[in-house]
Amino acid sequence: MRLFIAIELPGEVKRKLAGLRTEIPGARWVPLEQLHLTLSFLGEVDDEMRELLTEELHEIVTPGFDLHFSGTGCFPNSRHPRVLWVGLAAEQLLTKLAELVRKAVISCDIPQEERPFSPHITLARFREPAGREVAAFLEKHQRLELPTVKVREFVLFQSRLTPQGAIHIPVRQFPLLATESCGLSGEE
Repeated sequence: MRLFIAIELPGEVKRKLAGLRTEIPGARWVPLEQLHLTLSFLGEVDDEMRELLTEELHEIVTPGFDLHFSGTGCFPNSRHPRVLWVGLAAEQLLTKLAELVRKAVISCDIPQEERPFSPHITLARFREPAGREVAAFLEKHQRLELPTVKVREFVLFQSRLTPQGAIHIPVRQFPLLATESCGLSGEE
């Protein structure tokens, strides 16, 4: 199975993100149902390794948290964009979750990228850079406001490749701790 670990977004947020689509030459916009926050891409994993990974992911204990969106950007840079994204504010508990997921994946001998975790939602990909149009998009959406997302679980997904594109299928959900039980209810 081709797998990845991600945070699913609510339908309302996905619809708002899909509403940002505009005419940019060469843009391949991510389908609404595939918008998510990737914590770890795993690639092809056999059934035995998937079971071991599932056990490791069940061991993750960390509180739920809120995601706050923080504008738009692109990789590798705005002059030669290959990926257009919406960023997320630095959130300590998100970073902690990403690190715990990474450790679980590595403990199963599944290779991981060396790049540091950069929380973002991919909106579009480009085969050929469209710098001018992307710059206009970034300028227009630099103060993008979206609803806060309450994260209470993360998900192991299968990515099934079809002639029509990838289909993301939830394999298993992993709940996070309720914030009230962790003394993080905001009543301090």
